[in-house]
Amino acid sequence: MADKLRVTLVKSTIGAIPKHRKTVEALGLKKVNKTVELPNNDAVKGMLWQVKHLVKVEEI
Repeated sequence: MADKLRVTLVKSTIGAIPKHRKTVEALGLKKVNKTVELPNNDAVKGMLWQVKHLVKVEEI
């Protein structure tokens, strides 16, 4: 299992519901096509599951 996840925002949050906007912001993503590296734990996985239609996830 990978130690970290590379998360990229691939779709704008303009049309998203406010809860999803806050989740994307809490993940550290502000602009489309920006990438962050996050730890591979259950809390992060739950946040990613909620906004899976807005992000691309890669294991590193």
